[in-house]
Amino acid sequence: MTAAGAAALSPNEQAVAALQPSQLFKFFAQLSEIPRPSKQEERVLSWLKEFAKARNLETKQDKVGNLVIRRPGSGGGEQAPTVVIQGHVDMVCEKNKDTVHDFTKDPIRLVVKGDWLHAQGTTLGADNGIGVCTALALLDMSPSTAKLPPLECLFTVDEETGLTGAFDIAPDMLEGRTMLNLDTEDWGEIFIGCAGGGDSQLQLTMPIENIGEGMASSSCQFLVNVGGLLGGHSGLMIAEGRGNALIILVRVLRRIQAASAVRVCSLSGGDKRNALPREAQAVVVVPNADVPAVQQAIAQTVEELQAEYGLLEKDLFVRLDGPTTSSPLPPNTQAMTADGLQRLCALLTLLPHGPLKFSHAVPGLVETSNNLASVTHSTPAEGGSPIYQVVCSTRSSVMSALEHVRGNIRECGRLVGAEVVQDQAYPGWQPNPHSAVLEVTKDVYAAQTKHQAKVGAIHAGLECGIIGAKFPGLDSVSFGPTIRGAHSPDECCQISTVEPFWQLTLGVLERLADKRL
Repeated sequence: MTAAGAAALSPNEQAVAALQPSQLFKFFAQLSEIPRPSKQEERVLSWLKEFAKARNLETKQDKVGNLVIRRPGSGGGEQAPTVVIQGHVDMVCEKNKDTVHDFTKDPIRLVVKGDWLHAQGTTLGADNGIGVCTALALLDMSPSTAKLPPLECLFTVDEETGLTGAFDIAPDMLEGRTMLNLDTEDWGEIFIGCAGGGDSQLQLTMPIENIGEGMASSSCQFLVNVGGLLGGHSGLMIAEGRGNALIILVRVLRRIQAASAVRVCSLSGGDKRNALPREAQAVVVVPNADVPAVQQAIAQTVEELQAEYGLLEKDLFVRLDGPTTSSPLPPNTQAMTADGLQRLCALLTLLPHGPLKFSHAVPGLVETSNNLASVTHSTPAEGGSPIYQVVCSTRSSVMSALEHVRGNIRECGRLVGAEVVQDQAYPGWQPNPHSAVLEVTKDVYAAQTKHQAKVGAIHAGLECGIIGAKFPGLDSVSFGPTIRGAHSPDECCQISTVEPFWQLTLGVLERLADKRL
C-alpha cells in the first residue's frame, strides 16, 4: 500500500490492514466506527441497508428492526436451497473505570497485540461483530467467482439484553431452512445446543436516617472500592471461579463493621445482566478515630482474598478512597438503617452465584448457573426512601432446573421483604446429533484442518433455539473464531483463528451449493 493509500484509511482500518481475511477485517474496522449498544442499533442498521443498496441486494426489515439481506446463488449454486447466515448487530458496552468513552457516540478503537485483536479500554465487539462482518464479506463476493448457494443474511437486534430480535422476528422473514449461526467463540468447536435463561429483578425499599450530630461532627465520608476483577461472560466463564465484586464488597463491609461503628450510605456494583460484576462501591461514614482500624480490616480482607483468588484475579483490589468529604459532616447526612443494610447484605449473601449443576450427559458442561449481576439504586425524593434493585441472570439447558432456581430466588427476596419481578424465560436449543448441516460442517472441518471438530453444547444463550421455534424445520449449527473475555474490556479475538473460520464458512457453503431442492 502506498503512503497516500495508508493515509486515506481510518485509524481502525490502518490497525487491521495487514490482517487476513482482509475483506472481513476491513468491514470489522468500519463496523467498529459505528456505535451499536443494545436497543440503539439504528445507525448500524442504516449502514447495512446502505451496504445492500450499493450492491443492488434485496433487503427486508421487520417491525422490531431485524434485517435480512439476500444474495442470489452463484458459481453453480443458483438452484441450491437458501442458507441463512445469522448474527446480531448489538454489542455489550463495558469499559475500564479510567477509560473515557461514550458508547453512544465514540468509535471502538482497535489495537493489535501479537496474535490478538483488542480495543482500547473497552469491549471489542467481536461478539458478534466478527459474525456480522463474515456475512458482509460473503455478500460482497463477486458472483463471477464465488460458488455460493442463495443467502439470507439475518442481522438480529438486541441479543445482548433480551434476545428481543429473535423473540419478535416476523414469521415471513426467512425462506431458508439451513442456518449457520456465527456467534460462538471457540475455534475448533461446533455447537448444536445452548442453555435457556431468564432474569430476575429484586426491588428492596431501603429505610434511611440521619446519622446525627454526634457522629457527623467527628466523622468523614469514604468510598470503599472493589475492582480489578476479570469479569467476563456470565455463561461462558461462570465456572472459572472468577471473583464477583458484589459478593466481595459485602464481605468487606461486614469486616469493617466489626472493626468500627461505620454507617453505609449507599452500595452499588456490576452493570450488565450477562457480565460477571467487575467493580462495586459503597459510600461509608467512618469515625475519624476508627480510620486506622477500618484500613487494617480492609488490609486483612485483601490478604484473605489474595490467598483465595490471587492465582486468577491478579489485579483484584479493595481500597478505602478518600475522605471524599471533610469533617464535620452535615448532621442530616443520611445512611441506611441497620435493619435495611442487614436485609440488603443478607439478600446478596443468600442469592446463588456461580455454577449450580454440571451436566451428567456432557462432561464439564455447566447445566445450570446463576449470575448475581448488579445492584443499583434510585435517588429518593425529598423525604422518600431509595429503591435498591438487584439483578440476577439464570441459565440452564433444562427448563425445570431453570425455573427451580428462579423459584429459589423468589424465596430469597421474600425472606428480606423484596418485590421480585421475573421475565419470561427463553428456551434452550436442543441438540440434534443427526443434523444434516452438522455432518457437512464436520466433514469440511476435518478436510481443511486434518482434525476432528469437537461437537457440543454451550452454557450461553444463542438465538438458534428461539429462531428455530419460529421457523419449523430449521437445521442449525454454530461456530466461530476464538474470542476471549467477551462482555468485558479484556475482550479480544485471536487473529490466527479468523482465517480458518472464514475458510470453514466458505467450504460449508460450497458444499451446500451442490444441493438441489
